[in-house]
Amino acid sequence: MRALIIDGYVDEPACLGVPPYMAPYPRYIAGALVEKGVRHEDITYRTIDQLRVSKEKLDHDITVVVAGMTVPGKYLRATPISRNELKELSHLESTKILGGPVRLGFGEEGGTSAKELEVTGFLLAKKDIEAFVHDVLDKISDPDSVGHRMRTTEEIARWSEKGAFIIKQHPDFPYVMCELETYRGCPRHSHCSFCTEPFYGKPDFREITDVVKEVAALYQHGARYFRLGRQPDLFMYRARKGVPDPAAIEGLYRGIRNSAPELKVLHMDNANPVTLARFPEESRKIAEIIVKYHTSGDVAALGMETADPEVIRANDLKASPDEVFEAIKLLNDVGAARGDSGLPELLPGINFVHGLKGETKKTFELNFEFMKKVLDSGLMVRRVNIRQVMTFAGTPMQGYEDLAAKHKELFLRYKEKMRNEIDMPMLRRVAPIGTVLKDVRIEIFDKIMFGRQLGTYPLLVGIPAQVELNRFYDVMVTDHGYRSITGIPVPVDINRAQLKLIEQIPGVGRKRAGKIIMGRPYKDKKDAAIRAGINTELLDHISL
Repeated sequence: MRALIIDGYVDEPACLGVPPYMAPYPRYIAGALVEKGVRHEDITYRTIDQLRVSKEKLDHDITVVVAGMTVPGKYLRATPISRNELKELSHLESTKILGGPVRLGFGEEGGTSAKELEVTGFLLAKKDIEAFVHDVLDKISDPDSVGHRMRTTEEIARWSEKGAFIIKQHPDFPYVMCELETYRGCPRHSHCSFCTEPFYGKPDFREITDVVKEVAALYQHGARYFRLGRQPDLFMYRARKGVPDPAAIEGLYRGIRNSAPELKVLHMDNANPVTLARFPEESRKIAEIIVKYHTSGDVAALGMETADPEVIRANDLKASPDEVFEAIKLLNDVGAARGDSGLPELLPGINFVHGLKGETKKTFELNFEFMKKVLDSGLMVRRVNIRQVMTFAGTPMQGYEDLAAKHKELFLRYKEKMRNEIDMPMLRRVAPIGTVLKDVRIEIFDKIMFGRQLGTYPLLVGIPAQVELNRFYDVMVTDHGYRSITGIPVPVDINRAQLKLIEQIPGVGRKRAGKIIMGRPYKDKKDAAIRAGINTELLDHISL
C-alpha cells in the first residue's frame, strides 16, 4: 500500500509564526501507518506549499490531508490549505481522509465563524485523524463503516516514535521545528467562551518517558529543533491536584536534553498567567528550570485575551489584569538576562482577542493602557498578538460572530496605535541597536533578504544586502520596525563590503561609509580604527 500525507496545517501565525515547522499530526499518522504494516518507503509526505509549485503526480492508495486552523493570522512562507485546494484534491483516485483542526470547522480569517466543511470525496475524521487512519486500514474495503474516536496517550507514544522518520521528507529538513505534545485538555472547571480546548476534556498527560522517547527518535533521524507547544499551559504539565509540579517539568527537560545532547533549539509555547500569579513559588521554580535547560530567545505565550473586567466576566476568562501583570514580572525576573542567541532567555508574549461578548470602545482603551503600564514599568514582552476571534460551533461564542464586525474599524485603528506606541519601543528594548542575533537563517528574497532564527515567535530580520538563501548568519541589529528588525551580517569585511552594508553599521552613516571605502584597503583592525575612525565597540564586528 502506498500512502500520501498532505500537510495543509500551519500553526501559530502570530508574529509570522514559527519557522519551518512540523506538527505532531503527520508524525502520528505516519506511525499509525507503519504500525499497520505500511513500509517507510511507501509513505510520502508533502506540504501543501510543495504541491502548489510542483507538477508531481499524486497516485497513492490512501491520501491523508491535515487541514484547518484555530489561530488566524499572517504567514511568512507556509500558508494553510484553502477550500478550493481541498476541492481539487477531492478528485484524486484513492481513499481520501481529511482531518485535523478542520473537524471543528473551516475558517480562513479572524472575526469570522468556522463553518462545517462541505467537500465531497473525503472521509472526514470527526475526532482524531491519526486514530481514524489507524482504524481505516483494518477496513480499507469499507471505510465508511469505521467509527470515530479519540486516540490514547499510549497509542501516540508508539506512533510518535514509529513516525519520526517522516521529518526527513520535510522540504526544509534538517531545519525543521518539531512540535512536541505534552498533554491536551483544560484543567479548569469552567471554560473561556471562544476556546476549543474543552473539546478534549480533562488534561490527558503524556508520560515523561514517552515524550523523551519521541525526542530521541526524532533526534536519531536528524531533528535538532524542538518546541513544547501542544498544551494549553506548560506550567501545569502533570500538575498534582491542580498545583504545578516543578519536579515533573525538571524531569521532562532533563530527559529531553539527555536524549538530544546537541539540540540547537528547545523552546516552549503556552502558559496560563493565572497559574503564575496564583502559584508564584512553584511557577518561579518552573521558570528557573526552563531557563536552566532550554535555549535562549524562548517565549511563554500568555493568554490574557483582555484587560476589560466586563469582558472577562462575560466570557468566563480566568486572568485579571493584575494577575497578568504579576506573571509578566515573574518571567522578567527569571528570564530577562540576555542569552547566547542574542535575545533574553525567556520572556512573556501577550495574546489579546477581540470580538468577545461584552466588548465596547472602553475595552480597546483598557488593553492599550495595560500595555502602556507594562512598557512604562521597564518590563519586557517579546511580542503582542492582537487578533479577532474565530468562533467555533459548540463554544459559547457560537452565534456572536457579528461582534467582531461591529468594531472592525476601531479594531484596526487600535491595532495600529498598539504597533506604533507599544511594539516599536518594546522591540527596541528587547533587541537594541548593536545586538547580535546568532544563527539567522535566510529564507526568502523580496527586494531585500528576509530571515529568522529558528525558534518560537522569531523576529523577522530584513537584510539590505545580497546574501545566500538557506544559510545562517550572525546579524547585528541596525534599525527597528513594528514587529521586525533590520540588520547586517557580522563580521563586516570593510575591505570588500558594499557601501549600503557599511553605512548600516551603527554610528557610521552614508557619508562616513563613503570615506571608509575611499580609504580601502586597511591592513588590520588597528589601521581601520585609526584611519576609518571605527570605534572600539565595533571592532569585534568587522573583519579584514
